[in-house]
Amino acid sequence: MSAPNVPKVVLQQPPSSKWNPVTVPVIGLGTAAANNDGDVVKSAVIEAIKMGYRHFDTAAQYGSEQGLGEAIAEALQLGLIASRDELFITSKLWCCDNHPHLVLPALQKSLQSLKLDYLDLYLVHWPISAKPGMRDMPYSEECLVPFDLKGVWAAMEECHKLGLTKSIGVSNFSCKKLENLLSFATIPPSVNQVEMNIAWQQKNLREYCKAKGIIVTAYSPLGAKGSIWDINQILDNELTKQIAQAHGKTVAQVCLRWLFEQGVIFIPKSYNKERLQKNIEIFDWSLTKDDHEKINQVKQERMFKNGTAAFPLPDLFDGET
Repeated sequence: MSAPNVPKVVLQQPPSSKWNPVTVPVIGLGTAAANNDGDVVKSAVIEAIKMGYRHFDTAAQYGSEQGLGEAIAEALQLGLIASRDELFITSKLWCCDNHPHLVLPALQKSLQSLKLDYLDLYLVHWPISAKPGMRDMPYSEECLVPFDLKGVWAAMEECHKLGLTKSIGVSNFSCKKLENLLSFATIPPSVNQVEMNIAWQQKNLREYCKAKGIIVTAYSPLGAKGSIWDINQILDNELTKQIAQAHGKTVAQVCLRWLFEQGVIFIPKSYNKERLQKNIEIFDWSLTKDDHEKINQVKQERMFKNGTAAFPLPDLFDGET
């Protein structure tokens, strides 16, 4: 079976960037899992590359950087890809490194784990700072410290200027937090990666990001089946089951196709070979107007209400829905 032709999106770049344009495949493989065994990650990534995936999302906190790096090295050795440049690799700055002086060392450590010279995209994982060295979440109140966004973003911009990452962006930022960032950023964020799926559609945030030229990436595009966060049970939704049946598709394919038709990037996590294949087979069919109307009726509820904290953080998303 030939690999599907995956559409790409162009990321906003400063005019001074030596990398222009930067394009990203709309579907990527997410690697956030409760237990990330290096061999499992490596095997899944190699399978994904064989299927046509070229976009991979990791983070310092996921424990998947090393496995992903090993898979990239093996894919090159096997001739599955001709060059590392064929791939789009995203990683993220964790909360305990969310301090101006720790940004560059954290990125260098991620690059070392991945065995890469540069990232395609580096994100501030959460708009939260934990005390340096405090890696484990959820965080208690005494673990958190004020977040110096201005200082951290200046350090992110420096990482871009040093050529260690093609693009920089954020994750889990509300419109209000983006507005604050844009008020002083020399290099605006190219991406905002957020929870987004049929049960948390993020209409206001998407409109804001579109107006500012910021691309939205959807994490948990299929919910969080099998985890404590799976409050929406997206894959068990009756409406999407009906739509899937009508199209002869899986519920997951309907959910991902819906995201594609919203104009966002999405990074479903699956290490299952069959599901990996199904997830990428969504570009040669469409949802109907009636399908969209049904999906608009799905009850809306955010899964990750307090982010990485073990206590309520009312200001985390600034009350935005």
